[in-house]
Amino acid sequence: MTVDKSSSAGLETPPRAGLAPGTFQVYDTTLRDGAQREGISYSVTDKLAVARLIDSFGVGFIEGGWPGALPKDTEFFERAQSELELKNSILVAFGATRKAGLNVEDDHQVAALLAANTPAITLVAKSDVWHVTDALHTTLDENLEMVRSTVEYLVANGRRVFVDCEHFFDGYKRDSAYGPALLTVAHEAGAEVGVLCDTNGGMLPSGIYRVVREVAEQTEIPLGIHCQDDTACAVANSVAAVEAGVVQVQCTANGYGERTGNADLFSVVPNLKLKLGMDVIDDEQLAEMTRISHAIADIANLAPDTHRAYVGLSAFSHKAGLHASALKVDPELYNHIDPAIVGSDMRVLVTEMAGRASVELKGRELGFDLAEEPQVLTEVVEVVKDRESRGWTYEAADASFELLLREARDGSQRKFTVDNWKVTVEQGGDGNVTSEAVVSLTVGDESVVAQGAGNGPVNALDTALRTGLARVFPQIADLELVDYKVRIVEGVKGTGAVTRVLIDTYDGNKEWTTVGVHENVIEASWMALEDAITYGLLRQADDSDDQADSAGLGVGE
Repeated sequence: MTVDKSSSAGLETPPRAGLAPGTFQVYDTTLRDGAQREGISYSVTDKLAVARLIDSFGVGFIEGGWPGALPKDTEFFERAQSELELKNSILVAFGATRKAGLNVEDDHQVAALLAANTPAITLVAKSDVWHVTDALHTTLDENLEMVRSTVEYLVANGRRVFVDCEHFFDGYKRDSAYGPALLTVAHEAGAEVGVLCDTNGGMLPSGIYRVVREVAEQTEIPLGIHCQDDTACAVANSVAAVEAGVVQVQCTANGYGERTGNADLFSVVPNLKLKLGMDVIDDEQLAEMTRISHAIADIANLAPDTHRAYVGLSAFSHKAGLHASALKVDPELYNHIDPAIVGSDMRVLVTEMAGRASVELKGRELGFDLAEEPQVLTEVVEVVKDRESRGWTYEAADASFELLLREARDGSQRKFTVDNWKVTVEQGGDGNVTSEAVVSLTVGDESVVAQGAGNGPVNALDTALRTGLARVFPQIADLELVDYKVRIVEGVKGTGAVTRVLIDTYDGNKEWTTVGVHENVIEASWMALEDAITYGLLRQADDSDDQADSAGLGVGE
């Protein structure tokens, strides 16, 4: 047996407690198994960025990919040796055991695992007799020897080795002796952990718990768990396995993975830490979880799941009046944890279900204390309920709601009024379509008529409005329309249906959403657009007042 004494000198093990053999380990496979999700295609630079984020979260191991099988992964491990400085995690290369009938020293993929120069290596091995005979086309004994010789070879070359037992639970149903036999061989050869994989994701928590306990009684190797989410139980199955005694849990960021995904790192870890009291990461790292989750979603070019546990935008959102009344007394009455623990915030949604408590809490969230203003609460609640009965919604349109609240409390604060507008759309003989708009405004004591053209009627109206306001409010150039959504309000079908328009606007520091509803989609768009510009101008005015106040305090001191 040839031993590579260069070992893993390029990537030293971070001095983190809790990673010694036999202690509990959180293992991330976002860059390998998670990358199999439909729609994800990481560049090598992306993979390095994701690895740094996951390392900052404090997991024990980061599986970087399959060197030798995928050129991109091979490049990742090459660049990692000089570009990836991990502070908390150990980098792991993933690959298969030697091929049947081939000496381990002659297997190019095994050589690629060593060339990746990582302190640890995870081997995937078939633990289901059906897969051994029909997929690998080899004998059960030869498969065991493939595991034994590969593990021994990698251990002799200075690597920590984990063995992923693919299709373990399905195989256990067919032959309950073979999987444990493979685990025993892996343990005798020097493997640190034998990971039980629910590869097809068909298990339920009770079955996971039972099998883990049974296998633990038959084997001496520390066990791990790897769950897919095909029954929507991957997180629950992982937690059940931990309660049954596994010492390693494998997850992916945001539950990314093949088919319906894997156990979500950002659900499993807080469940273990906050619900089971396991010290798997530090409090400071947990407080960064929501930010890290969303950052990884951005790199993957996927919108964050707003309803994901712990990290979703709606994870701590409340809209029922009964909930809001209780939240006024104590937020913990309807929150299972303090959202700040995981870097999130509580949100109160204002809908037709809103009562006075909901509006009061939402006002407080937006910076307005309405506790001593019952008439404002009553007025806003009545307006919200009336409008929502006609198709409006303020759940996702905080800016429009804040304008409503400001006007009920202080009267109109709008910087301009609209006298009328007109828009025309024309298709020429050459097939080109042009849109032109004329807007009549009153800005202060001045009447303004402005024109604009655009690639559509809404764009033309936006251009005309900005043109009319620019002389008085040149800062309007900083406001950028970044998204535009139209949907049909339920209840009326066809071209006469009521439409709801949501517009997202950004000023370089903050993004906000406004809403408009009307039978005419252009009028609905105009309502949302007018609110968007009004809110942006108010924000700029508020910021200027704050700066002036700060400057005044500085002079006084």
